[in-house]
Amino acid sequence: MSVIEINNLTKYYGKSRGIIDVSFHVEEGEIFGFIGPNGAGKSTTIRTLLSLIYPTSGNARIFGMDCIEKGPEIKREIGYLPSEVFYYDNMKVIDLLKYSASFYKKDCTKRIQELAEIMDIDLSKKIDDLSLGNKKKCGIVQGLLHSPRLIILDEPTSGLDPLMQQRFFELLKEENKRGATVLFSSHILSEVQRLCDRVAIIKEGNIIKVEKISTLTETDHKKFKITGREQLDKNYFNMEGINNLTQKDNTISFLYSGNINHIIGKLADIQISNLTVEEPDLEEIFMHYYSKGD
Repeated sequence: MSVIEINNLTKYYGKSRGIIDVSFHVEEGEIFGFIGPNGAGKSTTIRTLLSLIYPTSGNARIFGMDCIEKGPEIKREIGYLPSEVFYYDNMKVIDLLKYSASFYKKDCTKRIQELAEIMDIDLSKKIDDLSLGNKKKCGIVQGLLHSPRLIILDEPTSGLDPLMQQRFFELLKEENKRGATVLFSSHILSEVQRLCDRVAIIKEGNIIKVEKISTLTETDHKKFKITGREQLDKNYFNMEGINNLTQKDNTISFLYSGNINHIIGKLADIQISNLTVEEPDLEEIFMHYYSKGD
């Protein structure tokens, strides 16, 4: 079952591009990654999905319901963390969380205490006394306190120290085991690779790839690092399938996608002092897609 269905979603701000014909789906129980640099259209997609802004064209459904027509009903089952959190400064943390809990028809008192302990939040402090990281932690608790069926996170780790990031990832995994579906939007590719089952890559408002993490990082791509006995000519490696080529002294590195026998045959004609072939990480593959001109 698809918890999120996005079909040809387009949003323009006047004449400025937001997103164009964005389409992907998120299955129940998935941790789905949504990656792209700042300005690519991640937040616009999420805000349109949540009907915080309205699309120029296209549509989106959550739990099988239209996101605009059934917005209030859908939001009761969603936990949302925006990329930046803003609160009334004079409120105490506990007052903020109780106020947030009042929107749901359940007693969230025990859950608030559990989450506050996990995220190391002092519930008695005032919001304006909190650091950026502690405000982000409040946002995490606020988004999870009602045990939502769908968790939507937009750049959730900004402001968190490494220890708290680890706790947050463990918390997300526990929520997923409980049955929650997660849409995890980030430009930090190591986080996406660590957490997600599938990923959508967005570039300049367009989806350029939707794929399983395992498929992106398996044998279709190889990372080559070649050190020659003499200076290598980078133009020698001008062939189909080679991307992200860099040269430093007599060492050339690149990402290769294609028939491995072709590149091995190419290497047989040069004098090599050292050769390494590795599986690329998600960041290198991501940059491969972003470096394409199409």
